[in-house]
Amino acid sequence: MSVRIMTTAVAARTLEPALQALNRIILGKEQQVKLALCCCLAHGHLLIEDIPGVGKTTLAQALAKVLGLNYQRIQFTNDLLPADVLGVSVYVRERGQFEFHKGPIFSQLLLADEINRATPKSQSALLEAMEERQVTVDGATYALPEPFFVIATQNPSDQIGTYPLPESQLDRFLMRISLGYPSPAMERQLLAGEDRRALLTALTPVLDGATLQALQVRTQSIYTADSVLDYVQALVLHTRTLDRYHAGLSPRAAMALLRAAQAWALLQGRDGVWPEDVQAVARAVAGHRLQHRAGHDSPRSRGADLEDWLLSVPVN
Repeated sequence: MSVRIMTTAVAARTLEPALQALNRIILGKEQQVKLALCCCLAHGHLLIEDIPGVGKTTLAQALAKVLGLNYQRIQFTNDLLPADVLGVSVYVRERGQFEFHKGPIFSQLLLADEINRATPKSQSALLEAMEERQVTVDGATYALPEPFFVIATQNPSDQIGTYPLPESQLDRFLMRISLGYPSPAMERQLLAGEDRRALLTALTPVLDGATLQALQVRTQSIYTADSVLDYVQALVLHTRTLDRYHAGLSPRAAMALLRAAQAWALLQGRDGVWPEDVQAVARAVAGHRLQHRAGHDSPRSRGADLEDWLLSVPVN
């Protein structure tokens, strides 16, 4: 399928109604909403980590509606099987052969709800799909629809019945964000206003799959100067010198940081990446990839460490 050419200015204007619609559903979380849309533009996948009840699933559903994407949701539980995600081959007696019945992963936007409540075996069913945008079942390979966007939610790891995501799974997510509690003013607006589910039902698509693909193509063409590439490399190299982490950011993480910065620049209507674009997405891109050593980890230290990391690397 051909994808139409789109200028940066047109792309930014096209995305503005989508941002406005999302911010009417998710109140007071403009930064997180912009990061979620940025993740999709960068052709990545999104992990939303937070306590239950702060709007993780609502954000995923709103994105599917606004972007005009085919959407399916999987509730991850400890008895979920890989076949429940990918699909299963069923023997058809009349034909004398097996027929593959596609699972819910064959959608443009897949919500993997509470992904860390499933066992590692079921979690791993997403690995090939998220990296290669295809699935292999019984030796046969099936392409997934385009665009393909996975949003996974997870509860804090100290809650009952959770299985931590392994590093290989975490690395498949371009970004991890948290919504957090709303401000008192926004919470009052939630209490006094219309139910979010009713608003979701009334939400109409602003984009469609073809337009989103055009936006993704435009994102990849956002110019990055050598000085910005130097800055990205300096940030990545600095993490490899810090003893508090098991390992620094990988080359794949560096590419993820650059792609996300390009998407952020597009949202600002710019044809080139600025260091500020890198800084805007760096915490969401790097936070889940930097694993602390024992004795160096706490929710407070994680956020402080990311701030120190950005402050420690000068912009030339």
